[in-house]
Amino acid sequence: MELRWDDAEEIGEALAEAHPTVDPLQVRFTEMHRWICGLPGFADDPSRSSEGALERIQMAWVETRNEKE
Repeated sequence: MELRWDDAEEIGEALAEAHPTVDPLQVRFTEMHRWICGLPGFADDPSRSSEGALERIQMAWVETRNEKE
């Protein structure tokens, strides 16, 4: 499955799996952007990201993390 910037829930889940001990609210957007672009299956243009997309992904990551606790 290819991941794109609009796939906030799927990317949030992938980040939660890749970084299980990280608090998503403590990650800088620049670092999160790098992690997202490095995810297996990420196929979107890195320059298409936006602050809004990163915020949605961060909130999805938080939600995923809270569900697993």
